Amino acid sequence: MKRPSPGRSFLALRASALLFGALLLPPSLHAQPATGLFIEDYAKEHHFNGTILVQKDGQISFVRSFGLANIPFDVPNTRQTKYKIASITKLFTSTLILQLHEQGRIDLNKTIGTYLPDYAGEGAGKVTIHQLLHHTSGLPNFDTVKDMETALKSGLPVYQTPFTSDQLLARFCSGKLVAAPGQVFDYNNGDYIVLGKIIERLYGETYEQILADRILRPLKLENTGMLHQGDILKGLADTYFFRDDLKSLVHDLPVYPENWYAAGGMYSTVDDLLTFSHALFGGGLLNKESIALMTKPGLDDYGCGLWSYETKINGKKHRVVKRPGQIMGAQTQLYRLVDDDVTVIILSNTGTTDLDEFVAEIGKRVVG
Repeated sequence: MKRPSPGRSFLALRASALLFGALLLPPSLHAQPATGLFIEDYAKEHHFNGTILVQKDGQISFVRSFGLANIPFDVPNTRQTKYKIASITKLFTSTLILQLHEQGRIDLNKTIGTYLPDYAGEGAGKVTIHQLLHHTSGLPNFDTVKDMETALKSGLPVYQTPFTSDQLLARFCSGKLVAAPGQVFDYNNGDYIVLGKIIERLYGETYEQILADRILRPLKLENTGMLHQGDILKGLADTYFFRDDLKSLVHDLPVYPENWYAAGGMYSTVDDLLTFSHALFGGGLLNKESIALMTKPGLDDYGCGLWSYETKINGKKHRVVKRPGQIMGAQTQLYRLVDDDVTVIILSNTGTTDLDEFVAEIGKRVVG
């Protein structure tokens, strides 16, 4: 079974082609030959641009970068390249919420208004923290632009105006409910913006500061953080998406990346994300009960910030947890075969490859 990445808006558009060939960099490590050859061939055939890391049985068995971090200047992607990680950010946010739950500071069955008493939305006394985590809140969807044509004509108002997180909450996450809470799965960035504000309220610090204090510094994730339009970040890959009307790659539309906030505003590297994954699923950030709660699937097989489901490989069932992300040209995958100690991380800066299919095929070959 292949869980689809969320793709309900222009910001998650996939491209079908790329007009330049992938530049292969020498690998520093090799997977078993069949897996390594498959990755290289698939990357070439599907014009993949980015970095891929495969870990099995506690060891990195494959890591390689493809293509360019900056196309005009022919700057290659490398293992050290920082990428926009889009909705992998949600996994950091759900981790912070479950840490608060372990501390006894948040009850997942309490409503938004319990922790944000000044929240003005209809869901204040109706929508629970659990429902926000599972995208079953019934809040109106944060992303209203659904296609490229609209985006090119009218822009992306939510992301092209500099809003504070308080303004995002008040303007876009506090409307009337569009579905009964708990009844409908609707992948909604707004749910995680509300969660980010709850985290801030309970700690009395900014989300960025809490993220650094609770996860980044303890794990020594020195190449991970929050994106800001006003920062020039050394080593960050530029992002490009494919325009069907022009039949070419173009720069992502200008946006304020901080407007994705706790739902998608982070950057990282493959090695930092592997460290985070090991700590998270190995019990270094959450206890066993919280990990079980995070990975318990709800509607659409979605748990707390990730998809959790079973897939068949050579006729045998394998448990998978998966956190994809996509914002225009930024495409990401954090994919873990739970019982096989296999983790695959794919970070890309061009919207040119179906990473759902790619990561599932890599997983099959590593296990097989």
